[in-house]
Amino acid sequence: MNSSAIQAAATALLRGDLIILPTETVYGLAADAADPEAVAKIFEAKGRPRFNPLIAHVTDVAVARSVAVLDDRAERLAQAFWPGPLTLVLPARPDGDVCDLARGGLDTVAVRAPAHPVAQAVLEAFGGPVAAPSANRSGRPSPTTFADAVEETGFAAGAVLDGGPCIVGVESTVVGLLPGEPARLLRPGGVTREALEALIGPLQSSGDDASRSPGRMALHYAPESPMRLNVVAPEAGEAYLAFGPTAPLGERVLNLSPSGSLQEAAANLFAYLRAADRLQPSAIAVAPIPAQGLGEAINDRLARAAGFIG
Repeated sequence: MNSSAIQAAATALLRGDLIILPTETVYGLAADAADPEAVAKIFEAKGRPRFNPLIAHVTDVAVARSVAVLDDRAERLAQAFWPGPLTLVLPARPDGDVCDLARGGLDTVAVRAPAHPVAQAVLEAFGGPVAAPSANRSGRPSPTTFADAVEETGFAAGAVLDGGPCIVGVESTVVGLLPGEPARLLRPGGVTREALEALIGPLQSSGDDASRSPGRMALHYAPESPMRLNVVAPEAGEAYLAFGPTAPLGERVLNLSPSGSLQEAAANLFAYLRAADRLQPSAIAVAPIPAQGLGEAINDRLARAAGFIG
């Protein structure tokens, strides 16, 4: 992407506008994290509940230290997985450049360093943290293509950046690391539980800290059509999100991964949910997805889309 487009996006952020920002996970709707009026535009465009915190995106761990307090566990995870699809929920620095509205009124801040080169270039040109939830209207499937992002919230953006399809396709993993408390998995995502636990030991469940994480609302990621999960064979009139080499074929069948790759299924998940919804089916049936590795994140998103987690 040319430097003039990057600079135009940074300039839009500086004047308080929103931008469509590609990341490796999903497309984001971004604003200056220090500007509460700009952040309020995100909530308005998305129709997002004010108490749901946003992720502050930074270039690297050095910038993260200016907005949050990182303990030894956070430092190890940041060094291992940043830039990449991992968000850390940490104590917020009182003088940090992430406003109260972006933090959901909490004393913690959700922060990550994205791996997408366009996102990194914009953050570098802008020079500060950027609040960037997914660019969908609240509750809808997250956009993993430029066209879907523009269709969802492009009307609210002062600049839009096309970074191609998102290679991870599900949002970042969120880990809570608060003083004197065990590490908690607040949201499964693009970094697996197994990879995290190899570095810092067992992760506890979210517990009372769930509200500190983005993406924890009931009916999050939901299409318009009703959904049925763990379906081996779809019924007449249903669209079917299949998985694996033995899946049935048909006009209304979209196979998340014919080879049975969880990485491919994660990358395709939201785009295929949207494609299935456009068929206006009686329901969207989804094949069983293995629960290990990235399957934990995929099943979490499907359960929220179907309204089974609230």
